[in-house]
Amino acid sequence: MLQSLITSKTRLRLLVKFFINVANTGYLRGLASEMQENTNAIRKELNNLSEAGFIIREEQNAKVIYKANELHPFFDLLQQLVRKHLGIDRIVEQIFERMGDVNKIYLVGDCAKGVDTGILEVVIEGANLNRTYLVSLGPKISKELNKKVILHATASFEGEGVLIFEK
Repeated sequence: MLQSLITSKTRLRLLVKFFINVANTGYLRGLASEMQENTNAIRKELNNLSEAGFIIREEQNAKVIYKANELHPFFDLLQQLVRKHLGIDRIVEQIFERMGDVNKIYLVGDCAKGVDTGILEVVIEGANLNRTYLVSLGPKISKELNKKVILHATASFEGEGVLIFEK
């Protein structure tokens, strides 16, 4: 969906990197290596995004670090678009259908770090969760999104991840 609006694959990957989790940062060579792109393509898109004000450039220890601009008027909208592009909204919707008493939902793994590997890993926290439904839900959502979806249920989650829902 979003790829028809944003035709540059590099720009789309950078938007996912910075807007899926505001804690994500990156520098030119690190991003080029992570995305397996040449530095010129990454530099061009970083310049475009920073000139538009969507991302911020900061110098730290002789490196230029990039991160999402949380003060940009379109920040929330871009974050919603990225989450919809990845299918996170669909996952949350499906979870609430018959999952039980859900307290929180976290995005974990590579996707939480802004790396779209085609795998979405989600942790569902709550009491009395319907684990039978969870087992059938993963393959169903995977087929809908054309991505591998891994769902975990737990009574309490202490790991690192992006909180995408809280009761």
